[in-house]
Amino acid sequence: MASLLITGGRVLDPSSGRDEHADVAISGDQIAAIAKNLPRSPADTVIDAAGCLVTPGLIDPHVHLREPGHEHKETIATGSRAASVGGFTAVCCMPNTSPALDSPELVRFVYDRARTASCRVYPVAAATKGRKGEELTEILLLSEAGAVAFSDDGDCVPTAGMMSRVLSGVKQTGRVFMQHCQDPTMTRGSSMHAGAISQRLGLVGWARAAEEVIIERDIRLNRTIGGRYHVQHISSGESVDIVRRARAAGQPVTAEASPHHLLLTHEACDHYNTLAKVNPPLREKSDMDAIVKGVSDGTITVLATDHAPHSADEKALPFEEAPMGLVGVELALPLYAEALVHSGAISWSRLIELLTIEPARLCNLDRAGLGSLRVGGPADVTVINPDLTWTVSNAALVGKSKNSPFDGRAVRGRAVATICNGAMTHRVGV
Repeated sequence: MASLLITGGRVLDPSSGRDEHADVAISGDQIAAIAKNLPRSPADTVIDAAGCLVTPGLIDPHVHLREPGHEHKETIATGSRAASVGGFTAVCCMPNTSPALDSPELVRFVYDRARTASCRVYPVAAATKGRKGEELTEILLLSEAGAVAFSDDGDCVPTAGMMSRVLSGVKQTGRVFMQHCQDPTMTRGSSMHAGAISQRLGLVGWARAAEEVIIERDIRLNRTIGGRYHVQHISSGESVDIVRRARAAGQPVTAEASPHHLLLTHEACDHYNTLAKVNPPLREKSDMDAIVKGVSDGTITVLATDHAPHSADEKALPFEEAPMGLVGVELALPLYAEALVHSGAISWSRLIELLTIEPARLCNLDRAGLGSLRVGGPADVTVINPDLTWTVSNAALVGKSKNSPFDGRAVRGRAVATICNGAMTHRVGV
């Protein structure tokens, strides 16, 4: 049986509180030992992790892999490869495919495609048929087929009546509902944040309230239902306050932040830069600062990339016509580190917690041992060089699409080895 030994790294496992310099031995698909000075002789492969962090495999609960239907943008194969380069050993893919992931057969299709993927891929199923917000999917059957969560991401569940039914239905499964918080009646024709830049460019603005009113509505509806409710890609500072108040009141509400909302403002859209056109839009520095504070004080408990690939031809369209979204999985780790660790907002240990056990708990993946480094547990491990400096190059991205506004940015920190289910899926420089 093939074996692997990771030596001399700082082993960080927030789920157990482990933080020590030790070796990690892997045998087959399991963690065989975690201790100092483990023997090297039985190992087929040795990774010298001196100066590196050795962590549970990173987990991204919000990616768009585009398959089925939009394979020219990304596939499960290419997206999982990009994720492994970014240090991720598991991703949860959203249902806004064509057709939408709204049937047990399509959930099983994702698992079938994922058999040869570079990381674990878990489908998030649509809560309404076709993501149209009009009719519930067969939520229980989708859960039994393996859906790890439910969402109509890309669109909001638009009406209070349907949202109540969704929350009630998803609650029966023990899964979480992930809401794309956007009142569609308030954003028709909008393509970026409503502010000075949109006014100067002559573009229809997207008000913060379009996000905030949906969160307020859903939290109020959920007071009597008590389902697990998750706010995706939070962008407004007031939204952070709404979530903070709900959590303080004991409601089962969680929220996620994405790298671009932690580092970029609407000024990145100047000169009609479609690479910075995202949903929800980049907002102002006050919003960015509030999101960072929300992460640092524990209001926001999950980090997620919202990896959204688009082809170069699509992003080359005029700003109002170009699709929203940017690629995230390959670049997320150093961007999170820049916004949160290097800024002093949180520690590396907390960052790893937000990228491992917290998303694992969100999607019930902790029940399979993901998000932790434990003897006998799954051999999903990420080795991170926190001090490695490098420059982002869109041309060098391994995913099928290259739509990132961070091209040319100098960053620090990188996944130098990724091990998923005991197999080395990425290695560079160690």
